[in-house]
Amino acid sequence: MASSQDSPTGKTNSARSKARRRALEILFEAEQREVTAMSALTARREKMDQVINPYTVELVQGVTAMVEQIDEYLQTYSQGWTLERMPAVDRIILRMGSWELLYNDDVPDAVAVSEAVELAKMLSTDDSPQFVNGLLGRLQQMKPSLLA
Repeated sequence: MASSQDSPTGKTNSARSKARRRALEILFEAEQREVTAMSALTARREKMDQVINPYTVELVQGVTAMVEQIDEYLQTYSQGWTLERMPAVDRIILRMGSWELLYNDDVPDAVAVSEAVELAKMLSTDDSPQFVNGLLGRLQQMKPSLLA
């Protein structure tokens, strides 16, 4: 059976990439409907009879648990952009990428950043991939002091 881990080479398993996309959908839905992410996840399981990848659940729970700290970092290091001004998709991609970068030791830093950039390329504006890359790159540089 194939591993669902990200490889050290920076190549990602498609199951993990799909799990990230699903987590983004759930977090976006929760924000739009003004419900908790876990209730959006539960509703998706029940209404759509979907099997949710365990990594999707881990991402949703991780982002939810650390969102205040992550938002503080994003607010501090995003030059000229408040969280409220960011497109919702970008904000959620940045939260997920930040959680993987800062709090998930199973994902190499470069993979966390590149996967977030790929999501931005697929799902957001033309300027979003560069913005996501720049902000997560800054957090990656600051990681030792942020987690000290």
